[in-house]
Amino acid sequence: MKKLKFVKNNQQMISVANTNKTHLIKHEWLSLENLMEIVENPGDLVLSGEALAKVSACRQYLDEKLSHESSQLFYGINTGFGYLQNVRIEHDQIRQLQYNLLQSHACGVGDKVPKEIVKLMLLTKIQSLSYGHSGIQLITLHRLIDFYNHNILPVVYTQGSLGASGDLSPLSHLSLPLIGSGEVYFENQELTASEVLDSFGWQPIELQSKEGLSLINGTQFMTSYGIYCLMKTRRLLQFADFISAISLEAFNCTLQPFAEPIHAIRPHQGQVQTAQIIRNLLKGSQIAESPDKQVQDPYSFRCIPQVHGASKDTFHYVQGIFEQEINSVTDNPNIFPDQDLILSGGNFHGQPLALGFDFLSIAMAEIGSISERRTYQLISGQRNLPPFLVKNPGLHSGLMIPQYTAASVVSENKQLCTPSSVDSIVSSNGQEDHVSMGANGATKCLRVLNNIEKVLAIELLTATQALEFRRPLKSAGIIEDFVKEYRTQVSFNEQDRVLSSDIARTIAFMQNDKTLRFLENILH
Repeated sequence: MKKLKFVKNNQQMISVANTNKTHLIKHEWLSLENLMEIVENPGDLVLSGEALAKVSACRQYLDEKLSHESSQLFYGINTGFGYLQNVRIEHDQIRQLQYNLLQSHACGVGDKVPKEIVKLMLLTKIQSLSYGHSGIQLITLHRLIDFYNHNILPVVYTQGSLGASGDLSPLSHLSLPLIGSGEVYFENQELTASEVLDSFGWQPIELQSKEGLSLINGTQFMTSYGIYCLMKTRRLLQFADFISAISLEAFNCTLQPFAEPIHAIRPHQGQVQTAQIIRNLLKGSQIAESPDKQVQDPYSFRCIPQVHGASKDTFHYVQGIFEQEINSVTDNPNIFPDQDLILSGGNFHGQPLALGFDFLSIAMAEIGSISERRTYQLISGQRNLPPFLVKNPGLHSGLMIPQYTAASVVSENKQLCTPSSVDSIVSSNGQEDHVSMGANGATKCLRVLNNIEKVLAIELLTATQALEFRRPLKSAGIIEDFVKEYRTQVSFNEQDRVLSSDIARTIAFMQNDKTLRFLENILH
């Protein structure tokens, strides 16, 4: 049997993993930076005293309300769901209703959600339930915390949510293990939930009124994808700036378009920031200071601040949407003990998130699009660079075909950026007649970002190859240090070889913690 360590947390005992760090679930604003801290510095979750008190008070209020006003109908508490809202559920069947709800709504199909996102789903569901407007039992909330603390991650599927009425299907799969059903990942295995509960000596949770609906009615699938996508976007935007600086050097570009006065008279925040970053990165570069420049460079080089900057501004706008969602209650109905109210509304509707995913996808697809154009220019044989950046073109194809690959991926992104949020489809016999399709937008957005990582890797492969043809001139020290480290993983291309291996190693280099720390330190 798994040995557990327990901590006393006022009204309940919760088990924690053997870590020294804890993260308190409290009712202060939770930002993207806070979430990154939790993700990057793993620790155990513990409910604050305020959260404990609010969750307990809400549950007590609901129990009293049902016992004193059993004749009143409360949606999803003593009625059916969706189109079946007017079907009364007798008091002795309310508990069974919760189990039926979880099982009948677990209809996910498709690929399995990445484990990192499942863990974020647990975190965001715990945070939302902790506000005390959902009627959850403390024991149920603590079991979700147990899952998080011990890295017990339910198996969830990517397809099945319409992004309204909450993410019903994926959240059902997230919640099934609470009642001993479904599957989970644990210690690098995929096991039945009942096996893992037994190994910990845990009994399945006996769900009470409304708990099933509290668990599956919410936006945590979309929200967690959004958090994951924003964290990845933040990293890709850093790489886009840094790699473009190498490309500027490799193409022997003038830095005049990055001069501060140009951006002071059109001061979009992202544009100003990007120009400053490029100036800082290339300060002291022999290549940048060399006199043999053309008067103007192609837009993909000259307009880096305007294009990268616009995507950064979009990132910050979308970040605000998702931070608001993280700090919200999104199940239905909502319970307000202090006002003696149980209100049925639509906080589960994912429209804000759906629009955010579409906007972020489009903005980041543009990062890939301009990156591919720089790659194309670098292999074109201009600016005293050999065609396809190989010493003996003709016999060798050099870097001709990586640009093909980048073009293919960029074109796929254009197809993926068809908005999900303009679509809707009627469900639940017409009761749910407008849905956000935000869940589809979420999975598409991640596909777009994964594609951009590949495109940027191809630009890095190409730009570093081209940079060698500028020798003996050197770039700025920061650039030279980065390229030197990169060369330990991908060597200069002297003659044709299998380039998919180079691209894969480049992606791995970009994902390496050491590389990420280097970028973080340089750009912040």
